[in-house]
Amino acid sequence: MALYDRGEEKTDVQDDPEAKALLREAFEGTSRWAEDFPGFTADLVLNDNGTIYKGSVSIKSRSELTVLMALPEDKKDLKEWLDDTVGMMASHRAWRTFEDADGKSPVTFGGTDAHPFGREVLIHGDGMSSRYRIKDGRIQQIYRNPGRMSFTINIEEAMKTEDNKSLTTRYVVFYFLADGKVMKVDSFTDEHAVLDGNYLPGTRRVISTNKGKAIVRILAFSNHRLLS
Repeated sequence: MALYDRGEEKTDVQDDPEAKALLREAFEGTSRWAEDFPGFTADLVLNDNGTIYKGSVSIKSRSELTVLMALPEDKKDLKEWLDDTVGMMASHRAWRTFEDADGKSPVTFGGTDAHPFGREVLIHGDGMSSRYRIKDGRIQQIYRNPGRMSFTINIEEAMKTEDNKSLTTRYVVFYFLADGKVMKVDSFTDEHAVLDGNYLPGTRRVISTNKGKAIVRILAFSNHRLLS
């Protein structure tokens, strides 16, 4: 998750070629927009626990995106959530090579347990103590610790695209405080729209825990148009 990137740290750990090959296979089997993807615009509707807001979005790359939506002055937290969520979607789907991502760090195996989510793979020197569980050719669990808190992503469901890549449709994120207590939980369910062979955001439903309440938000993208 690029939004949590802390930068590289020096390490003397050496690559395990088998572990790195396993991670590369999972990475390259994950659906992303093509290197020459032009970007897109779409209409956007946000259902914030029953309150509807309308706007639009333009996404060209991980760093080139615009979300236009008129929100009340007292909804600064919602505005931040909206921008972060759309930014995260773009970051996860944008083109990048394995060498641009975890491939630039030493990779080794973790333990040899029979975990339901597969073999553990450790990333060294990425600044977040990242580790993955890989099974059946895809990443099924992600752990990162960017500092004041840590989080674990359990990828519960994924679909296959027309080019036989894996595209996540449902995952749950558990956030932990430094003392190990659960800070919050977010459950994500995605549906994807296909335009000229490009898999674009269709809907994203997020169910979040917040101060003893469950908050449900849905982002609905429609009228997709590829940029020229």
